[in-house]
Amino acid sequence: MSLMTATTATWATFPIRLALGSIMFAHGAQKIFGIWGGRGLDAWMDGRAPLDLHPSWFWLGAMAFSEFIGGALVLLGLFTRAAAFFIACRVAIAIFAVHWRNGFFLSENGYEYALALLCMALTLVIMGGGNVSVDSRMAK
Repeated sequence: MSLMTATTATWATFPIRLALGSIMFAHGAQKIFGIWGGRGLDAWMDGRAPLDLHPSWFWLGAMAFSEFIGGALVLLGLFTRAAAFFIACRVAIAIFAVHWRNGFFLSENGYEYALALLCMALTLVIMGGGNVSVDSRMAK
């Protein structure tokens, strides 16, 4: 359990957690609940998984829940490293399966935004939740 809640004593991860957690939570809620302009889980899982992963419904569901649950955990700073790892995996797939062929710039549906999310997630994998996190409280 101590590995799951290990964190670096820093305040620097707090704004990263707020940004990444909010973004991923909202995107997951769109996919699962159909709020904020989302399609909802049934419509989302009827799609085609990136990289032709099979069964599509399983991988699309895993993506939606990794965004929603991972985002919530990152916001709280609970099991931050594990949650950020799953988010990083999800975003890396988006970069290489969807955005890479469009180039760098977001205006062309490129990977620049997803790259920023990936770097935020990897920072949290390395550093943990920081001082203002449930992880830091559990470690004490």
